[in-house]
Amino acid sequence: MMLVRYLSQIGKYFLMLKEIFNKQTKWSVMRNLIFKEIDDLIIDSLGIVAFISFFVGGVVSIQTALNLTNPLIPKYLIGFATRQSVILEFAPTFISIIMAGKMGSFITSSIGTMRVTEQIDALEVMGVNSLNYLVFPKLIALLLYPFVIGIAMFLGILGGWMAAVYGGFSSADEFVSGIQVDFIPFHVAYAFIKTLCFAIILATIPSFHGYYMKGGALEVGKASTVSFVWTSVVIILVNYILTQLLLTN
Repeated sequence: MMLVRYLSQIGKYFLMLKEIFNKQTKWSVMRNLIFKEIDDLIIDSLGIVAFISFFVGGVVSIQTALNLTNPLIPKYLIGFATRQSVILEFAPTFISIIMAGKMGSFITSSIGTMRVTEQIDALEVMGVNSLNYLVFPKLIALLLYPFVIGIAMFLGILGGWMAAVYGGFSSADEFVSGIQVDFIPFHVAYAFIKTLCFAIILATIPSFHGYYMKGGALEVGKASTVSFVWTSVVIILVNYILTQLLLTN
């Protein structure tokens, strides 16, 4: 019975994705909605992303340095390990799971509140495709999400550099040479491919839970929690699948 319910929800989700692109809202209205979503979802997230990235990059660097106890192991490996950790996993995946809490809860609660207060019904009565009106601007705004992750990568590595150099674990030259050694440009492309997929998940799954919720104000809170859990689960699953497809030979 539970399997049938999950399959039904998955089917409803994909039908929602199709409906988002039907009966487009006028561009003059949509443009303002997109700019509002960019401000709410992208600009407002930069502060927390910058703070977390900088300090987690520093922690990765210090922990790597503390584990290099053998004097024969070169110090440049601190920079190498920080770069690999930040670019491959920390910036795209860890930040996206944090954003599932911040962005996802915001999206679910805002759409859920509109459902509870019957604003979505009012849009439908006026002949507006409410899914296009509410979800499409979020989808377009989150196409800028790779820009946020690019900042997270830069600040993560900068935080690692400052922690290693000013903590006395490595010289600046050793850390920079570690960042450069065996650099594979495709790893950055892989991170941004993942990020774009995560952006679509962050825009659509919270919207789905907000749009189709039933009940009152209490259920809005529950929907936000459920949306965070499922967004995180799907991000981790997609992360595994993309890593398997893109990085293994």
